[in-house]
Amino acid sequence: MEHPSKQSIDSVIAGDSSVAGSSMQRWSAIEPNIAGSALQEAGAVLASGGIVAFPTETVYGLGADARNTSAVEAVFAAKGRPSDNPLIVHISQQNQLDSIVQRVLPLEQQLMNTFWPGPLTLVMPVIEGALSPRVTAGLDTVGVRMPDHPVALDLITAADCPLAAPSANRSGRPSPTTAAHVADDLAGRINGIVDGGSAGVGVESTVIQVEEDGRILILRPGGITREQLLTVADRVELDPALSGVAAETAPRAPGMKYTHYAPKGSMSIVTGEHMNEVAAFMQEQLIAAQARGERTGVLVFDEDNTVYEGSLRLTLGSLSHLEEAASRLYSQLREFDEAEITFILAQGCAEQGVGLAVMNRLYKAAGGQFIRV
Repeated sequence: MEHPSKQSIDSVIAGDSSVAGSSMQRWSAIEPNIAGSALQEAGAVLASGGIVAFPTETVYGLGADARNTSAVEAVFAAKGRPSDNPLIVHISQQNQLDSIVQRVLPLEQQLMNTFWPGPLTLVMPVIEGALSPRVTAGLDTVGVRMPDHPVALDLITAADCPLAAPSANRSGRPSPTTAAHVADDLAGRINGIVDGGSAGVGVESTVIQVEEDGRILILRPGGITREQLLTVADRVELDPALSGVAAETAPRAPGMKYTHYAPKGSMSIVTGEHMNEVAAFMQEQLIAAQARGERTGVLVFDEDNTVYEGSLRLTLGSLSHLEEAASRLYSQLREFDEAEITFILAQGCAEQGVGLAVMNRLYKAAGGQFIRV
């Protein structure tokens, strides 16, 4: 791999490990005639200890060499991420697992053959000393996935190292699905962004752990659904921690403990058996909030044609196509922020298929504020 000069790398990696106040490079991976050289340069920055945001099929990630503690610490510093929140490691070839995890169970291999590359993270026992301890947050396991995005795969190959890569946003904020979202949150905090256009799935990967008895435990719902996992395994269960906003023990996967994906305004989820009753309740609450001087917004599905007067009305698409809701969710939450909305009500959906991931993210974004009409 041909690297740019040491001087050009130093011009990008400026300042201390948190790169606060440094200039931020932007590489375009959209135009084929320059994508190759852009990825080689961005890969060299990563190999030299820098931190770079890049697109995946789910959201934009903030990558660092998973073996380099100072680089990983720069990711935590840039995001303001809690130190007990582990990071997912991204690889571009299955044989890279040999230097990261102690073993691969037959069912894990079957899952990789079926869903990799793709939005599925497997939590497996880590080889001691193979990765920075900051990646695993002191656990004896690590989550690994192979993203289904050509830019991500080519960048990992160019960097020639496994990349620890949480979502490229300030901790707690909605995850970024465009390079512009990354810049809004992290400009001046990271070395650069690889612009690969909009992310596709919109919600992060599904995180699972295969138990010794053959069960699959879903630690975080995401782009691969429980129904899809059941085509490979007989038993797929939700981790009990998913029923609460926080757990007292250290999280085994990202997204298990803290309030995540949150807009700046307060937000509540409203559900009920009848949409007209849900809409009437929301209308009443919005009017009361406006009387208090709040700037109000609603996040609804296309099937709700209510006119919420005085409120910013954003839609997640149709209830019959929840994949669209997953892809729109974070950009809609950010639009509320741009409009300085202070009070938000969001309609819930059925927790089936990708709806489980949508509701999980809504629940986290709302800090567990949930109303059933």
